[in-house]
Amino acid sequence: MAPESLVDVAKETIEDFPFEADAGLAARARIGVVVLASDHTLEHEFWEMVAQPGVALHFSRIANSPIITPTTLAAMEASIASQAAVILPGAPLGVLAYGCTSATIVLGEERIFDQIRAGRPEALPTTPITAAFAAFEALAVQRIAVLTPYTPDVNAIVRRYIMAKGYEVPVFGSFNEADDNVAARISADSLRHAILSLGRRADVDAVFVSCTSIRIANAIQSLEAELNKPVMSSNHVMAWHCLRLAGIQDRLPQWGRLFAL
Repeated sequence: MAPESLVDVAKETIEDFPFEADAGLAARARIGVVVLASDHTLEHEFWEMVAQPGVALHFSRIANSPIITPTTLAAMEASIASQAAVILPGAPLGVLAYGCTSATIVLGEERIFDQIRAGRPEALPTTPITAAFAAFEALAVQRIAVLTPYTPDVNAIVRRYIMAKGYEVPVFGSFNEADDNVAARISADSLRHAILSLGRRADVDAVFVSCTSIRIANAIQSLEAELNKPVMSSNHVMAWHCLRLAGIQDRLPQWGRLFAL
């Protein structure tokens, strides 16, 4: 015979308890980000810079090759809308970001925006390069030193795109690494040396580090103090832009001059 505790059942079932629904985690803003499958860094840095009481962050991953070429970057276009759509279906997003700087530049911002709107028509769209241009304007910088991990074929497209928007690129630096899994492991010392080398030039107003896999957000404040110039990265500017688009105007100076505006 089974022990009494195993056969004892509740004699009454209460259903339809009344309840109230509050704003949940997104009392102030709900932000979604489509992240590359090969990206090691974006989610980590976004949680540090964006997550705060009342601001909810949600991610999906998009399939991509870890080998970054114009062809592999462009191949993601057809999947952006579907990956945007799977982030909390039925719950409105205030902002939806696509987390790839180089793919946005290869395809063009408007094509990326079209895909974001197809998946989440209610959300304000942004990308790392869209956010970078907004940051350059907010900081009133014109002559941008650019640092990337990319190979020359991608670098040429990036440089032309930035210059076509009316900005000067007096110097362009690269680690010439095609594999996203390797680029994500470029050391803090290597990044610091390259950023300071570029940023110390007299013909440079600011430094922009392009690539969401690059780990640099925690060093931006100290780099800016040494250079006395703004330093930005893809994740850094996109985190700031997501917050501002969502109506979050909090000043967070621990993340550098941009976040102190």
